[in-house]
Formats: sequence, structure tokens, C-alpha cells
Amino acid sequence: MELEREKGITIKSHAIQMEYVRGGENYTLNLIDTPGHVDFSYEVSRAIASCEGALLVVDASQGIQAQTISNLYLALGHDLEVIPVLNKIDMEAAMIDEVKDQIVELLGCKPEEILAASGKTGLGVEAILEAIIDRIPPPKGDETAPLQALIFDSVFNQFRGIIAYFRVFNGTLRTGDRVKFFNSGSEYTADEIGVLKLRMHPRERIAAGDVGYIISGIKTSADVKVGDTITHVDSPAAEAITGFEDVKPMVFAGLYPVDSDEFEDLRSSLEKLRLNDASLTFEPESSLALGFGFRCGFLGLLHMEIIQERLYREFDMDVITTVPNVSYRVQTTKGETVEVHNPSGLPSPTEIARIEEPYILAQIITKSDYLGNVLKLCIDKRGVMKNQTFITQDRVEVNFEMPLSEIVFDFYDKLKSISRGYASFDYHRIDYRESKLAKLDILLNGEPVDALSSLIYHEHAYSFGRKMCEKLKELIPRQQFDIAIQAAIGAKIIARETVKALRKDVTAKCYGGDISRKRKLLEKQKKGKKRMRQIGNVEVPQQAFLAVLKMD
Repeated sequence: MELEREKGITIKSHAIQMEYVRGGENYTLNLIDTPGHVDFSYEVSRAIASCEGALLVVDASQGIQAQTISNLYLALGHDLEVIPVLNKIDMEAAMIDEVKDQIVELLGCKPEEILAASGKTGLGVEAILEAIIDRIPPPKGDETAPLQALIFDSVFNQFRGIIAYFRVFNGTLRTGDRVKFFNSGSEYTADEIGVLKLRMHPRERIAAGDVGYIISGIKTSADVKVGDTITHVDSPAAEAITGFEDVKPMVFAGLYPVDSDEFEDLRSSLEKLRLNDASLTFEPESSLALGFGFRCGFLGLLHMEIIQERLYREFDMDVITTVPNVSYRVQTTKGETVEVHNPSGLPSPTEIARIEEPYILAQIITKSDYLGNVLKLCIDKRGVMKNQTFITQDRVEVNFEMPLSEIVFDFYDKLKSISRGYASFDYHRIDYRESKLAKLDILLNGEPVDALSSLIYHEHAYSFGRKMCEKLKELIPRQQFDIAIQAAIGAKIIARETVKALRKDVTAKCYGGDISRKRKLLEKQKKGKKRMRQIGNVEVPQQAFLAVLKMD
């Protein structure tokens, strides 16, 4: 992806098959490259569910990162054979011995088991391929058993329909076979099957242990679900493969088309994008300010940014994004529990007994020079420190429990700034806890703009409302009438700014003469402005919705 090259990160897992000859014997290696960032951990979990072993690649110039540790625990949880690899050893800043000690401490392996390599020069790559053959067990599976193939990814091709990528655990699949998907029950003919190399290579037969693709003219995206099992129609398998759990979105935001006529185009674009990114969830919703759109669930703020960018680049869809928020749990006075993904869905204040918000356990690894700044940032974000461990003399790991809503906005950017890019950050959700939250509404000329409302910690509400009003005053263009921008909690207005009206100098023609002539003209103008305000509409520019995300 050109987006991956621009940002210098991996966004999508990529599967590939390669042949390797050793001692006159041919070996087939099925490899999959996964992202490292916490927002794409679902891609990693899917890859790990379909593998036998993993290469733990550590940068010799950076050392172990927080996401390295979290992905390692995922791999160990699936009993995968882990081969530690030290990469970028050709760089001047490489700290080979120090990083080797870190890996030994983390994995409990012997120093000689760690392979040193350089992707740039190709040094040590042969040794890695040898180690894969020697240390990682070959896939188990019975070629004669009923077909069980796990779908781990899919892409949409406008000429050939949906192409599903799968790994065969048991049985054999041939071109022309009738297959069905366990989850949806849909039946199709395997028009073309093959393996994934640099390009797709068609094959007549794919057996247990192989990874490949299937094209069967599927047009409905709901039929192909990542984690589903493919089996034969004639002799189906008794049960589906226990794939991977459904994704739990962390951050919710509304996506609306800039032009309301493009609603159906946005729906089909999101469905095609979900084939390629199974961690995206969405459902239709409507807003008074923005019309019809979708409530989307993302794994994090970077994930949201990438989805928005991919919609624009791959499907030419320009969208407006509302303020991102997390899901809250509301206990009502009747004893019911309501999940709220959107501040506008909050019950009335008289019905709320308490509001609970999701908490996370954040794991931060940083250089000890920046520890003070990192601790201050976490405490400002309502974090509670659990423990602190020195990994080496100048690298420290800190664990904090903090509300998820506090890291949604700009936590990661600030963390990178104060640590000069050295801190790495990873988190996972722990539970819901009671919190004192207030619903902050933004009113334009007395009308609430539901797309800008947010649930916020009560102590931060005043300063956030004040900043919102000031920011909107800068961004909303002046009209022929005064626009009142107000921040309110319930019926109480906590901040106000006014965008002054554009005024024509009506007294310009009155040079000299009685003041009452000027007064008469000004009064007439004032009445016109008042009438205009009653019928006038305030257009909120798209930058206003985006500016809220970037507010300090």
C-alpha cells in the first residue's frame, strides 16, 4: 500500500508462499507478515491463529518495544514456536549485546539461539530460513478427512468478486468442487483455487497444510466472514474450526458522506473495505446536523485515520468524521444496563443511577531520562500507576490503569513528543468502572449540534467547553446575523462565544444632519438582522469537526 510506505508502518497482513531447497530437498514455506502497532492487533491475532511458529524480529538500534511484548504473549498463548531474530545489525547505532540481553531476559532462551540478521544487506537471512525448517514443526492435518479450511483474509476484485484467502487444516480442495461456508450456509463452486506468491498462481488441488485463495464469483460481502470455515457440500466436516473471537471495537465515531446523495456509495465502500479489514464494524445512524451516515467501531485512533484515508484513496469517498468516543455502560434507576456508543443515546439525567466507563491497562516502555514526563502525562490523564520495572539500566517499563476515553484523543502523539519518539505504548481493556461524567452539548443559536456533543469527565468539562467555543468561533464563517456558540451541561451554559454579523455601513449616506436619522436607519437594520437570525441556517464547515480531534 502506498499509505504503508508514506507512514512507514505495516497496516495489512500479507501472506506469501516460497520454495526453499536444502540438501537437494524441496521445502514449501508459507509466511505471513503482520503489523506491529496496537491498533492492528486483530490482524496479528488472526495470523497467529493460522500459524505453527513465529519470528520475533527485534530492532537492534531500538531494543524491545511494548507492542513486541504484547505480540509475543499472543504467540506464546497459542503455543507457537518462537525464533528470536535481531534485525538491523548493520546500522551504526545497533546495540547488539544489550538488545540480546533484553531478549534473553524476556524469552528465557540461550544467547546462541538468537539469530542476527540485516534485511538491508541480506546478512543472516539464510540462517533464518534454516532455523524455520529445523525448529518450527510442519503443519499437521489429514488429507483424506472432510475439508476444513479457515478463512483468514479476503479482498474485493471488481471483475472477479470476492477472493477469500484460507489455510487448509484437513482434507483436500480441487478446482470445480462445490463448497459451502459454515457461518452463512452459502454454497458456491470453486471456479479457481491457487497459492499466493508474488502473484496468484492457480492450482488444480490444495491439500492439508497449504495456504491459498479461492475465487467463486461471490458478490455478497456478508457471505464471506473472516474466521469462517470452508467445507465440501457433499461430505461436510462435523464442526467449524474454532477460529478467532469477534473483534471488540474500542473507539466509536460517525462517518457521514459530504454529499447526502452518496449514502449508498459509502455503504458499499465500507462493506468492501471490511472484507480487507475485518476489525471494522459499522451500523447506520442519522444526525440532525449531518443527515444519514454510519456509526463505525475502530480499534484505535490510528485505525480510524487509516480507514478514513483508505476510503478516500481506494473508493474516492470524502467523509465527515464526528468526535470519536468510547462505549459507556449506564445503570438506570430501574436497574437496567444500557450500552451507550453515542452521547445522543444517553438516557435523561433523571433515569441515570450511574455511568461506568471502560478502563485499560497501559504498558509503556521508555528511556529513564523521560520517565518523569511520561509519569506526569499519565497522571494528568487520570492514570493510576500499578508498577515500574527497569528492563535495563536506561530502559524502564511502567504500567498504568487509566480510562480509555483519555487516550482516545491525542495521548499517543503527546507520548511520542515528550519522549522524542523513544517511548512505545501498548494497552488492553480490563473492565468498566464508575465515573463522574457529564454530557457536554454545543449549541449554535440555541440549537444543539449532536455531532459535536461528547461525554467528558466533569472536572475537564469547563475547560474543554471553553476551548471548543473558541475553536468554533475561529472556524465558523461570519453570516449576515450574530451566531451564538454555547457549551452547555444540561440546562446550564458554561461557555459562550459570538461570531459577529457582517454589517453594511447603512449610515454612510448620512453626512451631518440630525442623529435621529442615523438611529432610524440602525434600528431598521437591527430588525432585519433579528428576522434573519430566526430563519437563518448556520453551516458548520468540515474543518470544525476535525479541529475538535486536534484540540490540545
